Amino acid sequence: MDIINLGGIFVTISKKVLGVTLASAVMLSSLGQFGQKDEKAEAKKDPEKAKNVIMLVMDGTSVGATNLARWYKGEPLALDSIVTGGVFTHSAESAITDSAPASTAMATGNKSNDKLVGVLPEVVNTPGVDPALAEKPFKPVANVLEGAKRGGKATGIISTSEIQHATPAGFSAHVTHRSEYEKIAEQQVYQGIDVVLGGGKDALVPGEAKNNRKDGENLVNVLKNNGYDIVENRTDLLNTKSDKIWGAFAPNQLAYDIDREKTNPNEPTLAQMTNKAINTLSKDKDGFFLFVEGSKVDWAAHANDPIGIIGDVLSFDAAVQEALDFAKKDKDTLVIAVSDHGNSGITMGNLNTSKTYPNIPVSAYIDPLKKASMTLEGALSQLKADKSNLLEVAALYGIDNPTDAEKEALVKSANLQQTLVQLLSNRANIGFSTGGHTGEEVFLYSYGPGRPTGLIDNTEIAHTMASSMGFDLKKVSEELFVEAEEAFKKENAAVKIDETDKHNPVLIVTKGNKIAKFPVNKNIMIAEGKETKLKSVVVQSKGKFYIPEEAVKLFSKIK
Repeated sequence: MDIINLGGIFVTISKKVLGVTLASAVMLSSLGQFGQKDEKAEAKKDPEKAKNVIMLVMDGTSVGATNLARWYKGEPLALDSIVTGGVFTHSAESAITDSAPASTAMATGNKSNDKLVGVLPEVVNTPGVDPALAEKPFKPVANVLEGAKRGGKATGIISTSEIQHATPAGFSAHVTHRSEYEKIAEQQVYQGIDVVLGGGKDALVPGEAKNNRKDGENLVNVLKNNGYDIVENRTDLLNTKSDKIWGAFAPNQLAYDIDREKTNPNEPTLAQMTNKAINTLSKDKDGFFLFVEGSKVDWAAHANDPIGIIGDVLSFDAAVQEALDFAKKDKDTLVIAVSDHGNSGITMGNLNTSKTYPNIPVSAYIDPLKKASMTLEGALSQLKADKSNLLEVAALYGIDNPTDAEKEALVKSANLQQTLVQLLSNRANIGFSTGGHTGEEVFLYSYGPGRPTGLIDNTEIAHTMASSMGFDLKKVSEELFVEAEEAFKKENAAVKIDETDKHNPVLIVTKGNKIAKFPVNKNIMIAEGKETKLKSVVVQSKGKFYIPEEAVKLFSKIK
């Protein structure tokens, strides 16, 4: 380990991350006044353990996005006070990761491949990533939420996208493609997570919409039978006294923060959801683990929409403030915040400013953005079918008093979304290098006992959280995900898969007169006419069934 001094902040550089150079870490020296730590409010020192862990992820947020949001706000972000390092984000197969392997890395401590959630990779070709990971491709591996639950802690997940989206899924499910919402939703429900708040109601109920369940199972009824209070609006969320809450606030994703009051006023903010979850989970005497995602910075970045980016960065920052307020008072809570990867390459400055940048004041970038009252998505939602209110919609997005050239561009546009972002970015001198993800390091923000520091790999975040909560992720994986056929063969039992219902395969194990059934994606063993709840869900991955170790022991005890 090497320690360097960057602008008064000592940063530890981990040598085990291949290719780390001093230049890779120089970005940390730009922290300036915004990166100063609040030493007086620092939680009491416990280098090993924390009773509670709050993990917050702002999806697809480059450093340029937080920089722009800070200038727009006009004062430091809550995040700025807890900058402690940087994070490498690459996957097992690429320098630029997707959210699924990024979430898997941060939740399980294992690099993985594009689209894979909570399972090991099939391909490893990135320098520095252990090739042995591919020796058991698609095998489920335990995440920190499962480990926390095993330790008796309360658990929760929050997202402003569908709760089944890739990043929250990485902390709560195991599938071979991030689009498998039916499986993800079922695993989340049967995991027994105490508080779940976000979008994604469609994936809980049968129907004809894209994300509705095709297996006919109504998971809302399952939740009610398991004692959850199902809340679907801000008022009911804030008023519920239940210790088990499932908030399904939209069929799919929630609104952008800037648009909410105009388009979806009944939805809670990310900060409100975070506050409610903390207050609920902190009732558990054993502590809690909470995962929080600000999802739609990433979506706005894909659209090159600076308004959506800024609004949801600030919304996320308000949620971070809720976590910090609790942690500083509690003094036994580890808070980690990070982006899973960059997106769009957003910059203050573009080709227009190549030669003029030294003389351009901050206001020249920010003032044009402040004229927008809605995001790109929000503004376009107001457009009439005949486009008769085109100029009004453009004004909602900050293009007020358009020039003749701007009017012509709007009227003749074959892609109004693209035209609007180009016009606004031109006015505000904002640059974008891509409509996709980017591979640069991201900032690490942390506070509390055992907080991670320095320039680290994203997999180290998972192990830090696990260590803080007192468990080893590898051991938890060994307990929760045993390859069923291999394990029962040692018991001289026969294994077959009943696929009569293609949406709900069942593992059937027999030995003489003994029969046990294990429905996929559920934490249930059916034997001797009764159901027994297992400590984890049963997962089918690429045809193989994986079951908790306890299931084998329970089967051996059947008379």
